[in-house]
Amino acid sequence: MAKLSLVFCYFIVLVLFFTNKKCQATESCEAVGVYKLKRGDLSLKFTNYGATMLSAVIPDKNGKLADIVLGFDSVKDYKTDNTYFGAIVGRVANRISRAQFTLNGTRYQLINNDGDNMLHGGPRGFSEVIWKVKSHEVNSHITFTYNSLEGEQGFPGDLAVSVTYMFVGENNLVVKMKAKPLEKATPVNLALHTYWNLGGHSSGDIFSHKLQLFGSHVTPVNDRLIPTGKITPVTGTPYDFLQPREIGSKFKELPDGYDINYVLDNPNPEHLKKVAVVSESVSGRKMELWTNKPGVQFYTSNMLGKVMGKDGFVYSNYAGFCLETQGFPDSVNNPNFPSQVVNPGETYNHVMVYRFTAD
Repeated sequence: MAKLSLVFCYFIVLVLFFTNKKCQATESCEAVGVYKLKRGDLSLKFTNYGATMLSAVIPDKNGKLADIVLGFDSVKDYKTDNTYFGAIVGRVANRISRAQFTLNGTRYQLINNDGDNMLHGGPRGFSEVIWKVKSHEVNSHITFTYNSLEGEQGFPGDLAVSVTYMFVGENNLVVKMKAKPLEKATPVNLALHTYWNLGGHSSGDIFSHKLQLFGSHVTPVNDRLIPTGKITPVTGTPYDFLQPREIGSKFKELPDGYDINYVLDNPNPEHLKKVAVVSESVSGRKMELWTNKPGVQFYTSNMLGKVMGKDGFVYSNYAGFCLETQGFPDSVNNPNFPSQVVNPGETYNHVMVYRFTAD
C-alpha cells in the first residue's frame, strides 16, 4: 500500500511538472479575464485573449455615451472569430506572400491561412493566444505580455512582446507595442485591429464619416492583396483623402471598398506623425491618430458579411473602419520597403496615440 502511494505521488509530481512546463511554454494556463480602464467620461475594456480592445465608451456632443468599437458580448466569441475584432495581430501583421521569406540566408516556411499567404501572423497568431497581465491600474493603464517561442507559426527565434494601453490626460489613449528578439533576428510588425464606428457600434455603415488621411502614396496590391512592390501617388484616385471627405463619397469608383496600405508622409521612427482625423456629424465625435510607423492600413470592413455582434446587432459590410498603423505589408519580400527585421539587442517600438473629442 505504501509502495503504491509512493508510485502514485511520483506520478502526480511528474504530471504537475510537465503541465507547468507546458504552461510556461505556451502561456495557455493563464486565466482569461476582462479588464477596465476609466478616466473621466472615457471608459474602455480589454481582455488578455489576444490583448484585445473590447469596447471604448465615449460621449457625443450632447454628453450621451456610446460604445464606438465593434465586437462581441462574450469573450468566448472572440475565440472563434475570424474578423480580428480589436486584437493585437502579429508576429507580422498583414500579409506575407506565399507564407515564406528568406532571412540571413535561411528560408522560412510559415503557416498559411489566407490562401497561399500568411495573414496577421498565421492561424495562431498573437490575436489567438492568451497574454499575461503584467500591470493594471483602472485609472491609468494595463500592460499585457507574451513570450513567442522559436518556430511559432514558422518564425525564427524567441520574442518577448508587450502591449500597454494607457491614458494621457482626459481624452487621449496611448498604445505602446514593444518586442525584443532574444537570440535570432526576426521580422516584427504588430498592429491593433480595432473596428471603429464613431456613431456607435450599432449605428450602421460608416459611409458618412469624414476622413482626412495624411498619406500621399499607397502600396498597390495584386488580386491576392499582396503588394506589387510599387509605391504610387493617390492624387486623382479614390484613395486621395489628403483633404477631408466622406468615406463613401467615391465608392462607385471602388466598389469593393478600401483595404490598402498608405505610405505616411515624412515618417520618423523617433517622432510621432499625425496619421488621420475621422469625424461623424450626427454625434459630433472626432478621433485623431498619431504614430511613429511608416504606414497605415485603411480598411472599411469589406468582408464582414453578417456577424452577430454586441447587443444582438448584426454587423454588415462597412459597419466599421480600421486604421492599423504598421510597417508595409510583405516587407520581408520587398527589399525596397522599410525593413521589419529586428535583431537581438534591438527593440521594436510601435506607438499609437488616439485623441477623442466631440463638438
